[in-house]
Amino acid sequence: MKKTLLIIALAISTLSFSQQSTLLKIRKYRVGYLDNRIKESLGLSLINGKLYTFNDSGNTPELFELDKKTGNIISTIKINGKNKDWEALTNDGQNFYIGDFGNNGGTRKDLEIYKVPVKNDSIQLISFEYPEQQEFTPKYSQTDFDAEAMVYLEGKIHLFTKEWGTKATSHYIIDPEIPGKQQAEKTETYKTGFMVTDASYFNKKLYLIGYTKKTEVFLNIFTESSPGVFFNENPEKYYLGSALAIGQIEGIAVDNSGIYISGEKFNSPVGGGKQSLYFIPKDKLGN
Repeated sequence: MKKTLLIIALAISTLSFSQQSTLLKIRKYRVGYLDNRIKESLGLSLINGKLYTFNDSGNTPELFELDKKTGNIISTIKINGKNKDWEALTNDGQNFYIGDFGNNGGTRKDLEIYKVPVKNDSIQLISFEYPEQQEFTPKYSQTDFDAEAMVYLEGKIHLFTKEWGTKATSHYIIDPEIPGKQQAEKTETYKTGFMVTDASYFNKKLYLIGYTKKTEVFLNIFTESSPGVFFNENPEKYYLGSALAIGQIEGIAVDNSGIYISGEKFNSPVGGGKQSLYFIPKDKLGN
């Protein structure tokens, strides 16, 4: 009986939230289930036409190239570093940037981004801190100084926070050329209503994806109003479904063909979804 009531409560909550967004059921766009070696796909990035992902903390430090039509693993790239809490992946066309800045408890003082050339395994560490954070006592699943999303744009890394408490995201800029630890520059904030888990930039649009604690998965698409500024205008808003059916959505990458989305395996007392890769053709938004 309790399970039934929980399912009904989730359905009512989802209906209310989804009415504020365009319904886009990504379940029908599933390309395939991901290999068991990547049950925790936490980000996606397209470089030179190839699609890459990686695993969550505690797993081996490597990137996986995925077949875009099946989700199967094509190859792996070993990274000469430690996967303390990898959360985001982007690139500048020649280098990968791996965000080792997962901070669910809000206690980390060693936030880093790995810069890894595509053609060799040398590593440059980019260290940063949030100047607004003055307190480091544990606030698990409540802190506003967590992050799982970043994009590379015009020589800078643009990071978007996962704010557990405020259900918003703040846009920070990090300069990959500054040696030593730097203070990330906060430029703008937007009240998403969900926790942002990944980002992608393409053709002057910023794509932010994430979920709520009630398993609702959303996509917001912002238009760049001036170079590196995204939150001056309201975004296009899409409701993608429940993590109970599509998995815990953690990755997004966009090119001129459409939108790639990945999710890690999701379990709950009322159901769950397998780790999956989705592809939405560019002409299907809103359908």
